[in-house]
Parts: sequence; C-alpha cells; structure tokens
Amino acid sequence: MTRTAIKALLLSASILGYAGAASAEDVTLTIESWRNDDLSIWKDKLIPAFEAKNPGIKVVFSPMAPTEYNSAINAKLESGSAGDLITCRPFDASLDLYKKGYLADITKNAGMENFSDVAKSAWTTDDGAATFCVPMASVIHGFIYNKDAFDQLGITPPKTEEEFFAALEKIKADGNFIPMAMGTKDLWEAATMGYQNIGPNYWKGEEGRLALIKGEQKLTDAQWVEPYKTLAKWKPYLGDGFEAQTYPDSQNLFTLGRAAIYPAGSWEIGGFNTQAQFKMGAFPPPVQKDGDKCYISDHTDIAIGMNAKGPHAEQAKTFLTWVASPEFADLYANSLPGFFSLNKTAVKMQDPLAQEFVSWREKCQSTIRSTYQILSRGTPNLENETWVESANVINGTDMPEVAAEKLQKGLDSWYKPAK
Repeated sequence: MTRTAIKALLLSASILGYAGAASAEDVTLTIESWRNDDLSIWKDKLIPAFEAKNPGIKVVFSPMAPTEYNSAINAKLESGSAGDLITCRPFDASLDLYKKGYLADITKNAGMENFSDVAKSAWTTDDGAATFCVPMASVIHGFIYNKDAFDQLGITPPKTEEEFFAALEKIKADGNFIPMAMGTKDLWEAATMGYQNIGPNYWKGEEGRLALIKGEQKLTDAQWVEPYKTLAKWKPYLGDGFEAQTYPDSQNLFTLGRAAIYPAGSWEIGGFNTQAQFKMGAFPPPVQKDGDKCYISDHTDIAIGMNAKGPHAEQAKTFLTWVASPEFADLYANSLPGFFSLNKTAVKMQDPLAQEFVSWREKCQSTIRSTYQILSRGTPNLENETWVESANVINGTDMPEVAAEKLQKGLDSWYKPAK
C-alpha cells in the first residue's frame, strides 16, 4: 500500500471516528411529563448535572398540561411518537401502560436497589414481580401552622389528639384566627387532607392498608370508622361557610394569615413560602394518646420509566440509573421542597419546613393512601367515594358509621380479595 493510500485510509478512519463521536453526541432523550411547573428546574439544574457526567447524551424535558397527560401519553405511546422517558403517575394509570407493553421492566436496572418495596409499590405489578418506573418523590401529610399565631396565643405544636383539640379551642376562643383552614366543597380536600392524613394512626399504616386489600379488615371495622369520628369533631373549627369553601379558598385563608392551622400536603411548601408573610411550622398527625406509635401518609407521587419501544434503550437506562442515585435525590428534593426523595439515602433538606416534614420518617412509620392500590379499580371507585363520605361526615350529613357502611358496601359490590 502506498504512502498516499495509507494517509487516505487514516484520514478516512479519523473522519469516521469523528462522525461516530458526533452521532453519539446527537443522541437526545425526551422526557414526557405533566409537571410543567418543573420546566425551569429540569432545564437549569437537573439536566445540566446529568449531561456533565454523561457526554454524548442530551436530554429534553417536554411537559404538557397536567389534565391532558394521561390521555395524551396513551395516544403518543400507541402511535409510536412518545419520548424515550415517561414520567409515571402512581398505581393504576402507569400499571396499565406497563400491561400494554409501553413501559419497560426495569426491575434489574442499576440503582433500583436504592428503593424499598413501599417506595416502589406504586410502580410494581400486583404480584411484585416487576417494577417499571424509578421512584422520584413522595408527598407527606401533616399540619402546617402559623408560628406567629401560636406564639401569640401561647400554643405549642400538639402531639396528642387531646392537645390538638385544646389548641383548636383556644384559637377559637381568642377569635382572631379561624382555627383551621379546610373546606368541603371540592370533596377531595376533606379526604386527602382529612381522612388520609389522620387515618394511618388508627389503622396502623401499612398493616391496616394491606389487611384491607387482603380482605382481612373492612372499612366498617373500628380502626377505619374512628378517623371519621375524629373528623366530625373538626366542624366547629373550620370557620363560617366552610361547606362552600374551595381548595384555593383554604390556601388563601391560611397564607393571608386569617387561619392558624392548615391540614396539609407537603406540596404546599413552595407556594406557601412565597405567599405567607409569617413564620410557619409543621407537626405530624397527633396520636390518640401519649406514647402511641405514630404513622404518616408518605405517599408515593411521581416516578419515571422507559418507553419500551424507544430508540435509545441503553441511554435511557443510563439516565434512569442516574435518577436512582443519591445525587439526583438531593438535587430533586431540594429543588422542589415538599417533594421528598424515596431513595434509601437520606437527603438533608435546605428548606426548614421541608426538613421538618421529612424528619418524621425517623420517628413514624410511613404508609401510602389506603385507597390508591387495587381498591379503586372498580365501580364505585373507592377513592372518589371516600372524597364524598369524608365531606359528608365533616358537614354532618352522614354519621361516621353510615359513611363506613356505604364505602364497604360499594367495595363489596365489585372487589373480591384474593385468598
């Protein structure tokens, strides 16, 4: 081979090598999501951190309207136009995508060992054999309070239900604040911030939730009725006209300083931080009596999976491994205070209110909302019916026992627990 031919061959190899490198850099992963509020966080913090460690893989975050996401992502996956990475809602919506073959089984993907079975429960098949999304975050329930109001009235955060109602009574007697900001017009608020907030202390978290799924407990059992009896006692402390009060009304009453306590989901933290002009604190659902073990609703909320038919499977797996890492857990949780990492590696929160919420994991047992796994697949839908009955109990239009009987009768009409 002549010297000229050798040079030409080397030049050709060099060009091909460069082209190969360039094509590797051209691999772009698209994340489908409903969280359009998070666009800047992904663009400015999360994606740059990943790309810095993974040259050759570019990532684009492509959110859509939350209300359109479920139908839109189904249509895109069906037509083959969906991105490589699919943000996963908890439980049935994502399970359905997996059953249709749209989400890949990532059970053995590197990093999945960083999550407990409870953390993965919202994205795992009923038999526990396959997990199809990497858990990203949960939201925790409890109570956010106006520290200035508590200081003014000499109230300390209550630990027991007796202390809780004593605090409410003291706030009501003072007359300067609505004791607690919560309405029943939107229904879900009464269930999510009411029943599912305080209930785990009665049904003992996962013990009761799993027993309900197995048919070993019923909603008419005392541990499921008692939370409704407690909710019924909230009525005198919710302020005039709470029956017509919407969820945004409740938020405004609290952030404007007109209410002292807000039954909360931790997702409120970011918004409240920007709106409230007073110091805030938080306390977990009070236990029935001093010394009782405490339980919190630490609800699996958001995850991310891989399009089973996407063109860049290896790069998508690399990205999911990074999402499963402690580095991502820290970045994500501190970028979105109130959305807590489900990674086994503890994350120190920079936001003090968020740190207060997540600290409860150290002393209380975590569970998820009782209606979300399996029990709301039929008609009537247990989750939606729990909204209705929680509002009815607080409004005084249904007695706790009646509400429980309605819910169990509805569940019995279609759900037959596997023995």
